[in-house]
Amino acid sequence: MTERNGPLDGYRVIEAGSLIAGPFCGQLLGDFGAEVIKVEDPDGGDPMRDWGTSADGVSLAWPVIARNKKSVTCNLRSTDGQAVMRRLVASADVLVENFRPGTLERWGLGYDELARLNPGLILVRVTGYGQTGPYASRAGFGSVGEAMGGVRYVSGEPDRPPSRVGISLGDSLAGTFSAYGTVMALLERQSSGRGQVVDTAIYEAVFALMEWLVPEWQHAGVRRERTGSILPGIAPSNAYPTADDSQIIIGANRDTVFTRLCEAMERPELAAEGPYATHRGRGEHQHDLDRLIGEWTRTLPASDALERLNAAGVPAGLIYTAEDMLADPHFAAREAIATMTHRQLGDVSMQNVAPKLSSSPGRLRWVGPELGEHNDEVYGGLLGLDDDERKSLESVGAI
Repeated sequence: MTERNGPLDGYRVIEAGSLIAGPFCGQLLGDFGAEVIKVEDPDGGDPMRDWGTSADGVSLAWPVIARNKKSVTCNLRSTDGQAVMRRLVASADVLVENFRPGTLERWGLGYDELARLNPGLILVRVTGYGQTGPYASRAGFGSVGEAMGGVRYVSGEPDRPPSRVGISLGDSLAGTFSAYGTVMALLERQSSGRGQVVDTAIYEAVFALMEWLVPEWQHAGVRRERTGSILPGIAPSNAYPTADDSQIIIGANRDTVFTRLCEAMERPELAAEGPYATHRGRGEHQHDLDRLIGEWTRTLPASDALERLNAAGVPAGLIYTAEDMLADPHFAAREAIATMTHRQLGDVSMQNVAPKLSSSPGRLRWVGPELGEHNDEVYGGLLGLDDDERKSLESVGAI
């Protein structure tokens, strides 16, 4: 029996995007077995090949964002390259792109034309503002989508300008929702036999995570503000200093859990009576309560504090760095970090596939490929172009 690479094994995805928003969608689909053929410009390829921290001249972003993908070169701005793209799409289930709205149409690769070639095609379009609306034509990066979607306003300390998370959150959320939409469209195609367009806007992907922010304002006149490391009224739930100059996160805002925290602190009276005995009271006296807990955690090294808290059933943990993750036994036991072989770097560790499926898990097969590494396999094998045809396309810069 042939081993399957995941539940999407047998589906073919053409990825024509660059940077993170579109390619992260491709990464997620590839993690669960889809054949992802990444189409890159012959002149340098995806800029992610050169972005971020590098080692030995290799971008450390590329092995991750392009894992499980095949790379072919194709100049989509040329007539010959567009003809090659149509042939690729005719054999595919999904096309992922994150160009500005109208770009595919200008190249003669709009959905109406592609659907005539392949009625079952699912076109996944990832942009800053979506395919419609007054802002559709604007350039949109993840940072702007984070601002418009609401997460920037509520991130950071209250006495400072809005902050950002140290990752490309908006782009990754858009890629995640795009992969989710792709699977929904594939499921629907099973009954209808037809494809459709998945229209992902970065700001909407961010906005989707903003909980009940809108009705809070609409019906209660409450505008969420920046609150640093706490959520107002939710206490205790914060970072607390330890004797060895570390910090631990403790989340004990539920009554029963707070009781267990107080027992671990040898201060059971705090939960029994007084201002901290109820959820509302703890919220109203949040800063005083955090001060009391911090005074206790400062007397213990992080490991001792966590040992007590974990034994008492109180959610608590270190604030992890990459070094902590690589050394942690739980990461190791669950194989949360996978180690792959890179032709230049040797062993490269990265996050494994998530979530874990019990009977049809995804898996990592290879790291990000060289530019055009799969030209012969895809153009010669899949499309059946002979050597002369491929050389002719190369000579005019189409591939």
